[in-house]
Amino acid sequence: MRPLDETTWPDFVSLIERHNGVWGGCWCMGFHSEGVGRHKSPERNRAEKELRVREGRAHAALVYDGSVCVGWCQFGPTGELPRIKHRRGYEQGLGTPPDWRVTCFFVDKSHRRRGVAAAALAGALREMTRLGGGTVESYPEDAENRTVSSSFLHNGTVALFEAHGFTRTRQIGKHHWVVTRTLAG
Repeated sequence: MRPLDETTWPDFVSLIERHNGVWGGCWCMGFHSEGVGRHKSPERNRAEKELRVREGRAHAALVYDGSVCVGWCQFGPTGELPRIKHRRGYEQGLGTPPDWRVTCFFVDKSHRRRGVAAAALAGALREMTRLGGGTVESYPEDAENRTVSSSFLHNGTVALFEAHGFTRTRQIGKHHWVVTRTLAG
């Protein structure tokens, strides 16, 4: 695992370009304040992501198979990733906002179901600990006893997070949960 920064940016670009910009060219900007949408081209999303990386305003744990980046887990302070899915359900009963959010995973299609997402989450947790720790929150899907395509599990599964010490806090969608964990600094 290596953190996303200026030195690993080319590895991240290679992963994203192998998959046509990921999810229609979002370049993993959907949870940042800039967001994505019809008004934004994949090129603009890429430029905005690169600017964030160069300014240290984008965090991720990159997973490698040898020298090739094969997956990642996006995380960041709440203010860095203000846009989340199921916002209405999330805001009901919201107490203190977390210090960190884990918002997105992406795994190279040739490496899915091989533990890459678990390695990425473990790497992200190490990075958040190194950066000061605190409360970490995410919004995964409960896929137990259901068939769900791994390509749609952008926020991972509840089981993945529970295996890494997270606890279900509250349900925010038909199959989505807020999960939390506190990391020592």
